[in-house]
Amino acid sequence: MTDTAPPGVPGDATRRMTVAQALVEFLAHQYTERDGRRRRLVDACWGIFGHGNVAGIGQALLEAGAGSAGPRLRYFQGRNEQAMVHAAVGFARQSDRLAVQAVTTSIGPGATNLVTGAALATVNRLPVLLLPGDTFATRPADPVLQQLEVPYAGDVSVNDALRPVSRYFDRVTRPEALVPAALQAMRVLTDPVETGAVTLALPQDVQAEAYDWPAAFFADRVWRVPRPAPDEDVLAEAAAAIRGARRPLLVAGGGVHHSEAEDALRAFADATGIPVATTQAGKGALRHDHPCEVGGIGHTGTATADDLARRADLVLGVGTRWSDFTTASATLFADPGVRFVNLNIASFDTHKLGAVSLVADARAGLTALTRSLAGHRVGEAYAAAYTAEKARWEERVDAAFAAPDPGARPSQTQVLGALDAVVGEEDVVINAAGSLPGDLHKLWRARSRRQYHLEYGYSCMGYEIPAAIGVRLAAPDRQVWALVGDGTYLMNPTELVTAVQEGLDINVVLLQNHGYASIGGLSQLTGAERFGTAYRFRAGDGTYTGAPLPVDLAANAASLGLVVHRAATVAELREALAAARADPRPTCVYVETDTSGEAPGAPGAQAWWDVPVAQTATRPAAVRAHETYRRHAASRRRHL
Repeated sequence: MTDTAPPGVPGDATRRMTVAQALVEFLAHQYTERDGRRRRLVDACWGIFGHGNVAGIGQALLEAGAGSAGPRLRYFQGRNEQAMVHAAVGFARQSDRLAVQAVTTSIGPGATNLVTGAALATVNRLPVLLLPGDTFATRPADPVLQQLEVPYAGDVSVNDALRPVSRYFDRVTRPEALVPAALQAMRVLTDPVETGAVTLALPQDVQAEAYDWPAAFFADRVWRVPRPAPDEDVLAEAAAAIRGARRPLLVAGGGVHHSEAEDALRAFADATGIPVATTQAGKGALRHDHPCEVGGIGHTGTATADDLARRADLVLGVGTRWSDFTTASATLFADPGVRFVNLNIASFDTHKLGAVSLVADARAGLTALTRSLAGHRVGEAYAAAYTAEKARWEERVDAAFAAPDPGARPSQTQVLGALDAVVGEEDVVINAAGSLPGDLHKLWRARSRRQYHLEYGYSCMGYEIPAAIGVRLAAPDRQVWALVGDGTYLMNPTELVTAVQEGLDINVVLLQNHGYASIGGLSQLTGAERFGTAYRFRAGDGTYTGAPLPVDLAANAASLGLVVHRAATVAELREALAAARADPRPTCVYVETDTSGEAPGAPGAQAWWDVPVAQTATRPAAVRAHETYRRHAASRRRHL
C-alpha cells in the first residue's frame, strides 16, 4: 500500500534527467511506515564502478551529491561485489527489513559477482536492491567488452543469472520503462511476504539517456508495511488445538524478529507457560534467562529443546521456514499423534508439515493467540520437567565455557566463553558458516533481540565481515563482533579495508584452526575421512597431511589497516577482547585454537542431519558410516 504526496506539482509537469539520475532521485523519495513510524526506505548505495555504470549511476550519484555532507543518497565504496550485497543484507536485517541499501556494479564479472549475495538475500527473505549495468540496448557495437554472446538469443546477458535468485527482475531497455519497473521494485522490497533480492538490470546506454520525466514520479512515496490479523475461524481452530495439547512446544523463527514481535512472544509465554525453542534465525526472540526459553532446536540445538520436540504432541511454529536443520531432516518430531500450527505471514510456509494454517503477522498473530488462550496454561509437571532440563543444560554450557587454566591455549568454546564475559547487552555477534554456528546455537546466551545474528539460511562463508559493516551502519551505537574461522576469512577479507576507510569500529574475532573444521568433522562422520579439509602441505603419499601452512592471517589483517591483538592463551584472549571492545578503531583478535580435543568443547549434535553416505565403498569408514546412516534414515517421516 502506498501514499504519494505531490502538493503543488502540476499533473503535466516534467523534469529532464537521465535514466540513472531519475532512478537516484526516485530512490531518495521512498519511505516505509509501520506502526506509525516512517523512515527512509533506501538508505545508501554501494558501488564499484566500471564502464557499465561509471557514466550512468556513478555520474548520477555524483550529481545528487553523494560523498558530500548532505547527499540525496549516501554512497559507499566496496572492494568486492558479493561483499557489498552481504553488507546491504546485514543492514536490512538489523533494520527489521524496513530499510534497505542498493548495490551498483558494472557489466560482466561485476554483475555475476552479485549472484551469491542475491541468493543469500532471497533465501533469508531479506531485501536488497541490485543495480547491475547491462550491455547496450541499442547494440551499436556487438559484442562489447565483457558481453556474453548467446547464439540462440540476442536478448540474454550474464544478468539473467540473477533471475532465479531474485524475487523481482526487470531489464530497463527504454527510459519510460523505468517508472513501472521502479515501482514494482519498491513493492517487492517492502512486502514482508515477497521480499528478497530485487534486480533492475540497467543497459549502460540507457542509463545515460535523457528523458522528460513526470514530476509526480519524484514525489515522496510511503510504502506501508501492514500487520495482517489472523482469520477468526482459523484462530479458533489453532487455539483449540493448543488447549487440547498436553506437551505443546513453540518454535520461534526469524519472522519473530522481522515483525518486532518479541514482546508479544514473551507475553504469550508468560501467560501459557509453553516452552519456546528457537531456530538459528529466531534465537534471541526470548532472552536466554526467560523461564520458558529452552534454547536452539534441531541438529544444532540443545538437548532440552530437542527432547521436548521428540515428545511434543503439538508444535506451534512462529515465523519459521522449517528447514532441515530445524526438523533434524524430518526425524525430530517423533510423537505419533503430533500436530502442527504454523503462524506465518507467508501462506507458503503455513501449509508445511500438514499444519493448521494461521496466516498473519507474527506480532498480530501472537497477540490474538494470547487473547484466545486466556486462562490456559500448561500443566505444572510439564513446566517443572522442562525447567529442570534447562538447568541441566546450563551446567553443560558452563562446563564448555570454563577455562580453569588461564595459561592454556583456548578451545573454540572457551573463546565463546571469553566473549560471553565481555559483550554488553546490546552487542551484536555475527556468524554464518563453519563449526561456529553449531556451537553458538547450543551455547550462546542471547541477551537482546538482535544480539544473535546468524546467517544460516544460505550459510555463506565470507558473509560475516561485510555484514558487520552493514549492521554497524544500521546501528552505529552498538558494538559488532564478526566471528570467523580461517577458512571464512580467506574467502572474503576485503571489506576490512572499507571498515578502515569509513572508520567503522567492527571487531573481528579470527579463529585459526588450519582448515575447514566443520566440514572436516562432517567428513569424518560420513566416511570421507576428512579428505581435503585441512590446510596443510602435501605429505609423501600425496595427501594434505603434512605440516600446517605457514600463513599469518593476523599479519594480513594488520596489512589491511586493522588494529590486531594476538592471543596465545586464555588470559591473553580475555585481555584482547576487552581491549578490542574499548578501541574506537576496527580491530581483530587473532587466536589459534586448541584442536587437540583435550580442552572443553561443545556437546555433540543432539539430533540428526541427513547427509547421504556412499551406498557402496571399499574403505571401512564409509561402510560403517552407511550403516549408521541407514539407521537414522529409517526414522524419517512425513507429517501429513
